[in-house]
Amino acid sequence: METKDVIYSLRTENGLSQDELAEKVFVTRQAVSRWENGETVPNTETLKLLSKLFDVSINTLLGSPQKLFCQCCGMPLEDKIIGKDKDGTPNEAYCKWCYADGTYTYSSMDDLIDVCIPHMVNESFSEEQARAYLKQVLPTLDYWKRYEELSDDGQFEAFRQQLIREINDLHIEGMPKVETLNALVGSFVNLAYPLPSGVSVKFLNDGTTYLGNQLASEFGGDRCFGVLANMDFILVCTYEAKGKNPELVLYKKR
Repeated sequence: METKDVIYSLRTENGLSQDELAEKVFVTRQAVSRWENGETVPNTETLKLLSKLFDVSINTLLGSPQKLFCQCCGMPLEDKIIGKDKDGTPNEAYCKWCYADGTYTYSSMDDLIDVCIPHMVNESFSEEQARAYLKQVLPTLDYWKRYEELSDDGQFEAFRQQLIREINDLHIEGMPKVETLNALVGSFVNLAYPLPSGVSVKFLNDGTTYLGNQLASEFGGDRCFGVLANMDFILVCTYEAKGKNPELVLYKKR
């Protein structure tokens, strides 16, 4: 699709008139009309506003001329998994797992490799092959090449370790000690928990990235513990395979 078709589709899909779109991105209705007729394209600053408004990358707005890859883990990028800056603007250099709300979530290449490998291994691609591949590819990506410039001097890792200590201090019966927390996108872990009233409630935002992990229960059986946390809360639950029959164990504000 060309830019004119992309903007028209996004505008109409979101139920906006040309006047309403113009007001949201601080241009005239005539400017929107010229975009949709293919006479002009938005300038860089307006593209950023459109990107944030429609929650798509600038690459998408321009008709997807480039194939995007996360510059931290190498994952192919689509709009729904692109990370966001602090102001909510999509950052088409990273995925949601590696970059959330303006924060880089990995300070160790080895930790990232350990997280990625289980998702790469299959009958034709062994763990050894996956590890060797990542060790070859990751150093070529922009985040790792510019790590000293982009990193936060360990602030995020210190926050991660603080969360781990707080979770372990809860001493939840049957739950093993938490050793690490990984970046998890809300839409993949936003389970609906049944309350005593009979109502089922979700506590997460599908578009937000949290820190969490899955742990085998010390009691054995088919149920696992799930742990999720961020600046505001700690959530502990149990569930069966693929998140079935979830039960809320604890929800604690920080």
